Amino acid sequence: MSSLHSSKLIQSACAYCGVGCGVLIETDGTRITGVRGDPEHPANFGRLCTKGATLHLVAAQTDARALYPELRSERGAARERVSWDSALDHAASRFAEIIRTHGPDAVGFYISGQLLTEDYYVFNKLAKGLIGTNNVDTNSRLCMSSAVSGYKTTLGADAPPACYDDIAATNCLFIAGSNTAYAHPIVYRRIEDARKANPGLKVIVVDPRRTDTAREADLHLPILPGTDVALFNAMLHVMLWENMADTDYIAAHTSGFDALRATVREYSPEAVAGLCGVPAADIITAARWFGQSPATLSLYCQGLNQSSHGTDKNAALINLHLATGQIGRPGAGPFSLTGQPNAMGGREVGGMANLLSAHRDLANPAHRAEVAALWGVDSVPATPGKTAVEMFEAVARGEIKALWIACTNPAQSLPNQTLVRAALAAAEFVVVQEVNAFTETAEYADLLLPAAAWGEKEGTVTNSERRITHLQAAIAAPGETRPDWEIATAFAQRLGVLQGKPADRLFPYASAEAVFNEHRESTRGRDLDITGLSYALLDQQGPQQWPFPEGAATGKARLYADGVYPTADGRARFANPRYLPTAEVINTRYPLHFNTGRLRDQWHGMSRTGMVARLFSHAETPALSMHADDMARRSLKDGDLVRVKNPRGELLVPVEASEDMRVGQVFMPMHWGGRYMSGFGVNTVTADQCDPVSRQPELKHAVVQVEKAPLPWHMAVMRRDNAVARMLRIQPLLARFDYASCGLYGRDNPLLVLRVAHGTPLSSEMLAEIDALFGMQDEASIMRYDDPRRGISKRVMVEDGRVVGVRLTGEIAARDWLKEMMAEGVEIAPLRSWVLAPVATPPAGSHSRGRIICNCLNIPETRILDVLARGADLTALQTSLKCGTECGSCVPELKRMVSAHKQEAA
Repeated sequence: MSSLHSSKLIQSACAYCGVGCGVLIETDGTRITGVRGDPEHPANFGRLCTKGATLHLVAAQTDARALYPELRSERGAARERVSWDSALDHAASRFAEIIRTHGPDAVGFYISGQLLTEDYYVFNKLAKGLIGTNNVDTNSRLCMSSAVSGYKTTLGADAPPACYDDIAATNCLFIAGSNTAYAHPIVYRRIEDARKANPGLKVIVVDPRRTDTAREADLHLPILPGTDVALFNAMLHVMLWENMADTDYIAAHTSGFDALRATVREYSPEAVAGLCGVPAADIITAARWFGQSPATLSLYCQGLNQSSHGTDKNAALINLHLATGQIGRPGAGPFSLTGQPNAMGGREVGGMANLLSAHRDLANPAHRAEVAALWGVDSVPATPGKTAVEMFEAVARGEIKALWIACTNPAQSLPNQTLVRAALAAAEFVVVQEVNAFTETAEYADLLLPAAAWGEKEGTVTNSERRITHLQAAIAAPGETRPDWEIATAFAQRLGVLQGKPADRLFPYASAEAVFNEHRESTRGRDLDITGLSYALLDQQGPQQWPFPEGAATGKARLYADGVYPTADGRARFANPRYLPTAEVINTRYPLHFNTGRLRDQWHGMSRTGMVARLFSHAETPALSMHADDMARRSLKDGDLVRVKNPRGELLVPVEASEDMRVGQVFMPMHWGGRYMSGFGVNTVTADQCDPVSRQPELKHAVVQVEKAPLPWHMAVMRRDNAVARMLRIQPLLARFDYASCGLYGRDNPLLVLRVAHGTPLSSEMLAEIDALFGMQDEASIMRYDDPRRGISKRVMVEDGRVVGVRLTGEIAARDWLKEMMAEGVEIAPLRSWVLAPVATPPAGSHSRGRIICNCLNIPETRILDVLARGADLTALQTSLKCGTECGSCVPELKRMVSAHKQEAA
């Protein structure tokens, strides 16, 4: 590797979750060659999780990159390369024509919490200031909008009041609807540190599943899906009954308490226990730990947000903090964990259908007038725009004719994929502005615009604790790619000319810093005032929290320490939510609760992490987790294919028994889409009913039925060399099989692995097509076995004494050991006579390595179990194998393995 440049020159932040970890980028001047955590960044102090630590491997993958504009003349035609001028002129002409004919609300912009703040700002101004439509929304609607509405309902503004330092200062940590160990690993490292420093720290976890986060808690409340409001109201009932409420704080700093007090009288722990599915005694314990603690901090995420009652869930939790005065001081407060790297920044610039710049409300005429004056336009439209789900429903109805999608993948991530894809197919004109030219959404693009990626552009992001980081470009953007703000600016200037508007004056930006400076001025006097910040200050003094007004020496770590809130009367407002059931309720036809969530090593739709082989090592393929009793009732065993169905559609997926699950519940990770499995992926069956306030869909719950899907014919194909490029060519084939999945395996020279199950054998023509795509046509290098009577056909490709390709058709017993043999580059000579045999283990007696538990150091499950068998504890594991000593993401699982081994030994 090249030597590490100064962090001031190549300073960045992680491209994944909202923790906002600082990253130092290694570069040789043209390529990103490595990354490491920035030891001076206050979000992570040098730590990175498995995803962040492999960002350089994502940057090195060029096979999927969109590198130049592509346009198709008509639906069904292939896109062809065009110049930027032609692409943007065409886009401006189509948008101008549609706006002229159908009005400004006939177009929409669907953008992303992964954009930089500067990108977001230009898109918001383009839609609301130039075009005159509020149809600009973001995928943050899918993860954070209920947190926003919860804060605004109770505290008055979308401003998380706590900070990461509060984790070390708290005495009680209340984690609700978040598998923090997987979703926010670096935050979880802070929790581990806090527990070591303070053995008396109590940790309560509320989650239907027994996740790694829940297993390590002092108290786990495995509530039934959707019953959070009932639980929180019952906890408040206990706090009031046992005089834990801070009556002085309530009287001095809040309003609305009397109405809430009357409501929660009905929510006794005994009355709620059966509804929530947890013992009344545990509810009482949770209330006492929360209410009697000197300082209680809540961390929460999608389990509260992705709900048809997400605003109520957020507000009910915040009520607990207001009632006990647990806010505005060290170690205390409600702290929502952000799902994307810059969801906060997007909200700051008003980049959603119901927001305006600097936390202004679209419904407020004075706020609209302020923004219009700032932008130099006559007015900002008053009609709320279409939110994410509504936008695609409007496209399907033909109300929205043209759709611009930037840096997000709705054909994977939105619920009810059948409707979403029908909408994309029906739209008159679809622009996709992307880094990856092979996402599910890119298939629908009439115009594909190549965007600069992480490490290739400058701008700012804001993390969960309101901390702004300045990202510097480490390398030049490849090909003809451009920064997102620059693309939006160039389009706006052309569209303005066609509309007869002064676009050059409205969009004069020559740099990302010019956009930042305008955004900064829009915050003057607002709750998030950052007029004291600049790129230069952020470079000199490091990332800063807002508010940071002009003249300030530092930002504010915690909000509301004085008890004054950004409401009309300066008081926080108690919400008065009542428990309401999930949008869908289980019944005899659909008797199972379906839940989604994150894997440890993958992120969102896998358009980046899905290019890195080692990130598949912990979870190789899509799978449905189910309680063993539910499997037994359906005569299922691990690995069986099942059909998961509800009125929106169905998917086929292998099932696995999981101790994490309660009876009657199933779980599938959110990441798997149509590029990695047949069908539309997990969001085929997720629900699109939305919270009435936040308009966030209930992605965390649906009702389903699960039945065995016997598919007798199986195939496995594996190939070394150019695995990612081959995968991109194979992915379009997945829909042609009853069941298929594809992914990567290995590290230095990874494999492409295709798994297929079908009702009948494939035709010889189809097999020949697969052989060609996998580059397995050279008969001189191929060992083969054919048994036409039994439908068995096997091919093993050997180069330089090592297996580089395998196709097992009709019988696949040797798949796993051949896969490991290929990944390790084992010589074939000792095993030549066995590679075509129907044996599940090689004759040498070696065993599968199993899952990779420690991705940083490539430590498999089997090696860990061997060391545990010799009496090792966690410390001995870390000493002997070094597992868990790098990023630490595997530590919770290592602890679980140690505990399980001790129980078995006893």
